[in-house]
Amino acid sequence: MKPVAIGTRGSPLAMWQAQWVSDQLEALGVSSRIKVIKTTGDKLGARSFAKLASTTGVKGVFTKEIDEALIKRHIDIAVHSLKDLPTKSDRRLALGAVPERGDARDALVGGELKGFSEGARIGTSSLRRAAQFRRLRPKLIVEEIRGNVDTRLKKLDEGRYEGLILAAAGLQRLGLEERIAETLEPNVMYPAIGQGAIGIQVRARDKGMKEIIAPLNHQETRAAVTAERSLLEALGGGCQVPLGGYASIRGDRLRLSAMVVSQDGRRSFCRVVEGSTTTPAAVGEETAERLLSMGAGVIMDLHQTKKVSAR
Repeated sequence: MKPVAIGTRGSPLAMWQAQWVSDQLEALGVSSRIKVIKTTGDKLGARSFAKLASTTGVKGVFTKEIDEALIKRHIDIAVHSLKDLPTKSDRRLALGAVPERGDARDALVGGELKGFSEGARIGTSSLRRAAQFRRLRPKLIVEEIRGNVDTRLKKLDEGRYEGLILAAAGLQRLGLEERIAETLEPNVMYPAIGQGAIGIQVRARDKGMKEIIAPLNHQETRAAVTAERSLLEALGGGCQVPLGGYASIRGDRLRLSAMVVSQDGRRSFCRVVEGSTTTPAAVGEETAERLLSMGAGVIMDLHQTKKVSAR
């Protein structure tokens, strides 16, 4: 059998994830090779990610070209950060495996949440993180920052920011744990949908490849992220919507906590829903319904209106 061709972005974190999958396959006796594919998101450079979000919603901005390569059989599987993977994908593709999740929390670099002085500049490229941080510390200045993890850390070290908000899993996977000043629990800073998880895509009809990667699937993680992604889909959001959610599992029970927050951090809606691990999508849908019944739809509608008016 020829080596399994793994498609991935070329960022250090994406390469780490692809190499991890490659190592797991090797442990199963399956050889593989990694193919780097440049995506639209990689080509943006210094362009404002938030500006792009306001006009296109950025769905698939880090996955589109890799999906195309998979469909055209240039690669056999695609490895993504699950939080970058749109909830609705091409019918010719399927989420073949979700390995055990890493740390889902956000992390602060440069200082702790309560330690920053008023007016301190905090860098993030995430609308979700910015909105929640304004809610937690309204007198701090949240500014957009672009670039990979190393680039952002360099800007921090140069004094352009007093702090950064980054994914804890990304720092840990890159061996940068020592830069973490504080990890924020999911009930303090609600994580991005699927944060810390890896998604492995295959062609929907490729039964052979599905069987090969099946041992990499972690059922509890899959149930948790299914609930989170169902919540996101039910609310009609993308990766640049001020929505955070995290599902945890104990025994056969799944608990999904979610928050929708206005961009200025002044209005927020939170909900916690519990259900069975056998029906995770239903838990996500119910959580969305309850958030909407509380009035969260006003924030979601406002965000959608801003995207339309920007076009």
